[in-house]
Amino acid sequence: MLGNLTGWHLLIIVAILLLLFSATKLPTLARSVGQSAKIFRSEMASDAPVAEPAASSATTVAATADRSATP
Repeated sequence: MLGNLTGWHLLIIVAILLLLFSATKLPTLARSVGQSAKIFRSEMASDAPVAEPAASSATTVAATADRSATP
């Protein structure tokens, strides 16, 4: 689908982006997308499974149930 894009298509897309977002906002938009991608990649890299003891999760569930039961 994207293999059929030529230089003219890309030029038209860039022109439409310039009209929609103006030239002054595009660098800010690109910087924001870059920062978001960087944060996403760092979170995915640090997404190691954390082993929690079974007793601590049962205690947390019980404590949460106690808090929600009291008015």
